[in-house]
Amino acid sequence: MARAKNVLWIMCDQLRYDYLGCTGHPTLKTPNIDAMAKRGVLFSKAYVQSPICGPSRMSFYTGRYMRSHGSHWNGWPLRVGEPTLGDHLNKIGVRNVLVGKTHMAPDLEGMKALGIPPESMIGVHVAECGFEPYERDDGLHPTGRPRPKYDEYLRQKGFDAANPWEHWANSGAAEDGSLQNGWLLVHADKAARVPDEHSETPYMTRAARWISSARPRPTASHGACICPTSSRTGPISRRSPTRACTRPWT
Repeated sequence: MARAKNVLWIMCDQLRYDYLGCTGHPTLKTPNIDAMAKRGVLFSKAYVQSPICGPSRMSFYTGRYMRSHGSHWNGWPLRVGEPTLGDHLNKIGVRNVLVGKTHMAPDLEGMKALGIPPESMIGVHVAECGFEPYERDDGLHPTGRPRPKYDEYLRQKGFDAANPWEHWANSGAAEDGSLQNGWLLVHADKAARVPDEHSETPYMTRAARWISSARPRPTASHGACICPTSSRTGPISRRSPTRACTRPWT
């Protein structure tokens, strides 16, 4: 039997179909993704199973319709015992590692009924869709919630604040320099205050590079971008050539 190869699975949240060069965007440049599309298969009529992030991801992970796997909203648990891609790959000896976002919610009630401690090896496995979490970051970090490693990274780069993610990566600035909070959609057209190279997607891209040293076991690394326009507080203009999160993958 041939040795399984390493797999890098990139999933972008909120990425429009036509926001890639290979799908026809007139100004955004994504040469590396375009090259992969040219030498691989580009599905031009593929449809997600839900417009909501979490359920759509659960359909990717399970290969099942939303009505079948039961996770129909963000934060709604995927049932214990629902086989995922991670489970299937584990069976053939592939290590499955997550870097980034899943929106997976653990089925704590189901684990309790089965006597599975959430912090156990099995508990972590079923709580993370069959993936081993290298660095999970679901992308929304209001004050009062557990803090991401990204906060510490921003502080190390000189971007300090009580909530560095909110202050720098999720907020823009007005012409007079005043803070424009990214929680408000009225500011969705403004560039984030953090420089491109320190925004969320480049940060997660660098974290995903651990796969290059993954030996000797074959590995599937799931790189889940938090937002395809991570250096802005919201979607870029259709004609804008600037600051797209596709940049780290180009």
